[in-house]
Formats: sequence, C-alpha cells, structure tokens
Amino acid sequence: MTYPPPYPYPPAPAPDRRRWWQHPALIIPLLVILPPVGIVLVWTSRWKSAPKILSTLVAGAWMIAPFLGDPPEKTGADAKPKAAAVAPAAPSASPAPSPSGPPDFVGKNLKDAQSAAQTAGFHSISHDAGPGDSGQWSDGNWKVCFQVLADKPVGKQPTIDFAVTRNEWPCPAKDGDPIPYPKMPKVVGQDYAKAQETLKPLGLQKIEPQSAYTDVTLPGDPASWTVCFQEPEEGKEVQYPKTTTAYLSLTAPGTDCPAAKYTKLHPDPTRPPAGDDDDDGSGGSSSTGGSSGSGGSAGTITPGAFCSNSGSTGVSQKGLVYTCRDRHWRR
Repeated sequence: MTYPPPYPYPPAPAPDRRRWWQHPALIIPLLVILPPVGIVLVWTSRWKSAPKILSTLVAGAWMIAPFLGDPPEKTGADAKPKAAAVAPAAPSASPAPSPSGPPDFVGKNLKDAQSAAQTAGFHSISHDAGPGDSGQWSDGNWKVCFQVLADKPVGKQPTIDFAVTRNEWPCPAKDGDPIPYPKMPKVVGQDYAKAQETLKPLGLQKIEPQSAYTDVTLPGDPASWTVCFQEPEEGKEVQYPKTTTAYLSLTAPGTDCPAAKYTKLHPDPTRPPAGDDDDDGSGGSSSTGGSSGSGGSAGTITPGAFCSNSGSTGVSQKGLVYTCRDRHWRR
C-alpha cells in the first residue's frame, strides 16, 4: 500500500536583519552631536516606543538648550553702565592679626595663652612684667600683660615673649614698671554692711568683724554697727588679697568709739585715792611700820595712807606726828 508524499512545510521566514543606520552605537552619538539626525534614526530603529519617546525628548531639550540663555548685553553708545554693587556695611570687629604676626593674647591666662600660641605655630617664653624677677612656677596663676616677638626664637618656630603678672594683681603701665597694688580704702566711720561693700572689690580672703570693746559681745548680724578701727589700715598696699583678712572693730549704734583698742565699755570700779590732811600735801597708798595692837607707835608712816589700828600714832618723814583715825593717818 502506497502513501501519498507528505505535505510540504512552509519555508521559515528569512531573518529580519538590522540595518547599519539602526545600530545603537551610531544612533546614541548622533543624538548628542546632531540631535535632528539622531531623532530620525531613533524612529527608524527597532527600539520600543518608550525608549524612542524618551530619547526624542532628551535630544530635543539638548538641541534647544543653547537658545534659552540670557540675551547678550547691549554694547555701544546706548549701553548704560551698571552701578557698582555696594556691599552692606558690616559691623566693626576687632582687627585680626596680620599674617606675619602672632594672635593677641593680652589679658589671657598664661597657661591658656601658651597652649593657643603653640596651636598657632608659635613657641612661647614668659617673664615678670613688674620690676622683680619672679619665676612662673605655676602658669595658671599668672596672666599676660604684654607680648612681643622674641629677638632670638627658640628652635625654628617664631617665639612670643609674654610679660606676665599674678592673676590678682593689676598690670603695670608698661613692662618693667612697678605693680600698682590695690590700697586699703578707709572704712572707719561706715557701718559694717557698707564697709563690706567697699572692701569687696579687693577680693580679700575674709572680712572679720570684732567688738571694739572687750566686754561687749557682737550680735549675730552686726550690719548696722559702726567701724571704729580697721586692719590693714587705710592706704596700706594689699599685695596678696587671697591670703589677707581684714579685721574691723565695731561698736553698737549710738555708742561712741573707744579712744584705743582693747578697752572696756564698763571698766571695773577702782578705790578712789585717799586724801591727805597734811599741809605738805603728800599722800600715799600704804603705811610702813604698822602697830600690831590698839594704840602704840607705828613708827614712820605716810600721811593719809590706810591704817588698821585706830588710835595708834606714827611719825612722818618730816617729823610730824599722825594718829590713825577712820583707818587713815591723820593730824
């Protein structure tokens, strides 16, 4: 039995080859260099719709970008000159150090100034700004009064020479001048509260109130009491206020100050001196050669002096006879 020949299959379609002008390696450079040509080739390529649209928009923007800038300024006779822009006035500031000079450290603590100078590229040395030659053993206790560049730098770095004084002292008028130490102001006559305010700027270690009278006790708050004496005295230089105590002797309101320190307001009663009835006006406080019994002779006595044996007699150095009456030698 014979079969008919098989039905022939349709031939496969020939592959659709991409033309050379459709290659991305050509289209992309042309989109940058010649956007119109690149856009045409994009739409003849086998790209999908989205890439075609995006490429067209980008190339079109790139093509018209040079024409969207500011128009050129007018030149010639009708061109008006522009006014120079005036910068707003800036607030005045402290002048910055010149590039060749060091920063200003005057008034700063010596230890801080040394650290900042090192950061700025300077070595530093220091000396006493007063007439003395005190060494700065603890740099934190000193402050900078003056500064200059040292004539002989230390090493290769430029060197700043600091003239310094203690933190609690004022600076002299110039390097090497005497230190104008603060002087003790007058507080005598002020009440204690006012005196404290007057002494406060000195930075004293302590202000100690005392009673001007040795037999009077201060109250808990003697603010209204009056200063009679002060120590240190008025006008005395205070070189070391941090270790100085001011002692103020006070008296109560309405009470006069004593004539001298260490005085009692109510002194102990004293026996008044005995009078002398002798015409020669001599007197004394005791007798000599007293008698042990009533009557008798007491020997040499002092007229007007105290005697214990009533009725006894005694003779003064002038040869006058005295009798003990009312416990005193009388004529």
